[in-house]
Amino acid sequence: MDALLFHWTPTMSDSTLPQRPLAQTAFDEWPDAVRALFDGSSLRSKTGFTASLLTVDVNRHIRTSLLGIGELYAPDSRTLCIALWPQARAARAMAESGRAALCFVLEEAFYQVQLLAAPLPPAEGDDSGLVYMHCSIESAETQSVRYARLTSGITFELDSDGEKVLDRWEQQVEHLQRAAALGG
Repeated sequence: MDALLFHWTPTMSDSTLPQRPLAQTAFDEWPDAVRALFDGSSLRSKTGFTASLLTVDVNRHIRTSLLGIGELYAPDSRTLCIALWPQARAARAMAESGRAALCFVLEEAFYQVQLLAAPLPPAEGDDSGLVYMHCSIESAETQSVRYARLTSGITFELDSDGEKVLDRWEQQVEHLQRAAALGG
């Protein structure tokens, strides 16, 4: 299968701007703010955060899965572990291609991260039925513009069963942490 690449390059038609309005920063390690977001702690204070996981299936269709903070864990500066439902198209696509892209908004910047992915075995005692992926950063960048602030990406509020979701997320992150410790 061809490499999975997502690259967005905005164009500017306003030639009156004195300098290029787009600021781009490449990185190969999670910035501190992202590490803190994906550290598996204080999930209650991080609800509402959503990341978009992009994959390409065997028919070359681009698929998007929205992930909450309880499905993401960064055990170190170059790794991201992801919990997915086994029936999710993203789980199958990542297992088949070994690639994905993760996009999100944080601290007024748009993050786009190309990931190399491999399945992780579940930790002993994990009966959640989730599929775990061990991902490493292949390439990544942030983008922001000088003329506007990104205030959010896709966000959500938990419904009346929010406590149950938070409990499940805390358990999922614990499973991700144990699976990540087994190696990837």
